[in-house]
Amino acid sequence: MRTILIVEDEQPIRKMVGLALGRAGLELSEAANAEQAYAEINRKRPELILMDWMLPGISGLELVRRLQRDAITQDIPVIMLTARNEESDRISGFQAGIDDYISKPFSPAELVARIQAVLRRTQQPPPVKTLEFGALALDTVSHRVTASGEELEFGPTEFRLLKFFMQHPDRVYSRAQLLDNAWGRTVYVEERTVDVHILRLRKTLAPHGFEHYIQTVRGAGYRFSPDS
Repeated sequence: MRTILIVEDEQPIRKMVGLALGRAGLELSEAANAEQAYAEINRKRPELILMDWMLPGISGLELVRRLQRDAITQDIPVIMLTARNEESDRISGFQAGIDDYISKPFSPAELVARIQAVLRRTQQPPPVKTLEFGALALDTVSHRVTASGEELEFGPTEFRLLKFFMQHPDRVYSRAQLLDNAWGRTVYVEERTVDVHILRLRKTLAPHGFEHYIQTVRGAGYRFSPDS
């Protein structure tokens, strides 16, 4: 059964949401503040978090920001529940990393529908063990890369870059996007650092004729294009 964590200091709202989710076949865990929220996440990782904005102590918005900065929790989708419905509030919520925004008072039926929609949108496909393009293959489990059967030596950053590229072929990514996906949002490095690792990646691929797979798109970033 999928677990939904509600972080809300008003017990009647938690009870109402719990009844609605129970009828929908969802399990509810509850927290009244940020400290309890972390305890619940550690006890049982939720599929989704319902977050009240006006929490005692740390606000719900700040808690979302902290969860987004943590690699362990940054991929848990969040729906903000709040009476604050100004456009600037909604923008602040989405900028902090929420996936949806529901204004109080809300319909339990609509809440369940929104939860199910976010879960469908954020559900991850089963991981692919081996990524292959021609004679270039990357094993995501053993962390090995081979070219025509010969194993290539990559540093951890170059491996993450190549893995991300091979998972998203023929799409252009900016340096900032590559930093987020290969380094993580919690690590700060200069955007130009990406160029250095791209050069190393190409250098390793060059003896086998695959360096042209990593393409520079002027003014935009980089692209992995094995069919060019």
